[in-house]
Amino acid sequence: MTDSTNLESTGWTRRDALKLTGWSLGGLAVGGALTEAGAGTAVAAEGCADASCSCPPGPSCDWTDEAAAQRYSYFDKLPAFAPFSHRTRTTIAPLAENEMRISFMGSANPPPSPARRMMSIFVEVGWDPEREMPLDQFVFDCGSGVRANYGAMNVGFGRMDKVFLTHLHGDHMSDLTHIYCFGPAEDRKYPLYVWGPGPSGVENPVWSQNPNQPRYFEDGTRAFCGHLREACRWHSESFSFEPTGYLGHRAPTRESWGLPCEPVPVGYDSPDDGYAMIPIELDLQNYAKGENVAYENKATGVKITWFPVIHARKGSIGYKLEWRGRSMIYTGDTKPERLSLEAARNGGRGVDVFIHEMDAPAEVWAMKIRGLNDPAKVPKLVVSLVETVEDSSHTPQGAFGYLLNQIEPRPRLTVATHFPTADDTVACAMKSVQQHCKVYQGNDPHPPEAGSRITWSFDRMVISVTPERIVEQRAEVNEFRLTATLQVPRSAALTLKTPRYHYTDKFGVTSGNPYAQIDLSTGIPACNCDHTCNFREDGY
Repeated sequence: MTDSTNLESTGWTRRDALKLTGWSLGGLAVGGALTEAGAGTAVAAEGCADASCSCPPGPSCDWTDEAAAQRYSYFDKLPAFAPFSHRTRTTIAPLAENEMRISFMGSANPPPSPARRMMSIFVEVGWDPEREMPLDQFVFDCGSGVRANYGAMNVGFGRMDKVFLTHLHGDHMSDLTHIYCFGPAEDRKYPLYVWGPGPSGVENPVWSQNPNQPRYFEDGTRAFCGHLREACRWHSESFSFEPTGYLGHRAPTRESWGLPCEPVPVGYDSPDDGYAMIPIELDLQNYAKGENVAYENKATGVKITWFPVIHARKGSIGYKLEWRGRSMIYTGDTKPERLSLEAARNGGRGVDVFIHEMDAPAEVWAMKIRGLNDPAKVPKLVVSLVETVEDSSHTPQGAFGYLLNQIEPRPRLTVATHFPTADDTVACAMKSVQQHCKVYQGNDPHPPEAGSRITWSFDRMVISVTPERIVEQRAEVNEFRLTATLQVPRSAALTLKTPRYHYTDKFGVTSGNPYAQIDLSTGIPACNCDHTCNFREDGY
């Protein structure tokens, strides 16, 4: 048990810790570790030292309406957003000069459902009328299945070259494989940049008994990218009969993007090639020195800083994006902790949009996983297993309300994400949040009380942020569309590089060679040597 002296050394008293770890939510006590990020001091849940810190009983929630579990009515009523320009029906829907657009390409907590993919947020800022493109754009996390939503939302690979990972759980990074592998086959013929946490520094618990194992695992973003790049070698080589880069491409530098390290690819790729993967590692040791800038592009005006959060293993981080007076925070997954609060207070200026994970109480999450509509029917063992996950990693809905009430000034819009969003779960969560602060859910750009507006994310929800108002929208997409609008460079100085696998004909013309890596000896040709036809060469 951690004593009060150790608690106070991290900036917390025992009573402070218990306020955040001893919630009674729907009859479930949620305890666990709560420390200052990186401090390594565990605080176990225990009874209050005196009655003054006891919490009220959890709100009563209705789970009898089975239809409410299969819909999210609020999202269905939002105004429509068209991802394609109304002018051409093919190009990108333009942003206003002072607009920041936040699109939820994935919003679920595990397990996913047909309605919701894993976590991913796409952020665009401003508009460049000459290129007919946003001034800058970013991917925050890219969990399983989200690439389908990016394509439907008209976000192609060429717009997905800057990926910011909060941590390396599969539900936050698994579609990076698809983004990396297929980008050079379409319009990302330049490197993929991946920001993320540095090594955790957690000692391997087996090492002391088995010195043949490493004392510390290579579990940071550079190691992750290096292994992913090699795991995708078969794919990248097999596609390299096509051009995978541009001659004359001007790669960004550490100075031009304000990076914390030199942008060096993993593997053997040229730093201007589409199959180059460039990790930008954000190390906790640097944060302790006050170095927390991940990206600062003076040409576009975007600055992205980062801060540690508490989730599963040391190294998990959240991000704050600032641009021309607009601001957004995305915490990723985290237990209640105070660095997110400090980022949201923003030196007394507040932020426009505060995106923070919210978990349902363990018994509700377990109920949803089992497909039931009564928490009492969930086996206690299942609830216990889910509770251990929540203890190590997440912010339940009552704690979310407490955290929001600590932010002054309040965000213009608070977004709960990584949540099993449906009519029944949102109604229950709203009751928990309202026990701590006055909030309402609605699309009124002029809320009755500043900072009282809250919403729950859903796949393909689009949030438009301007100085005058914040509007939530529902993207209308063609679910059968195969790809987004390709972004072809307009610079005459850019020409495609010679493919890695190529041949030169008798006239000196070099072309990609699709047959260089295969054995055609058992193939059946379209036409035989006697000019008889087996099947049409044109594919019909």
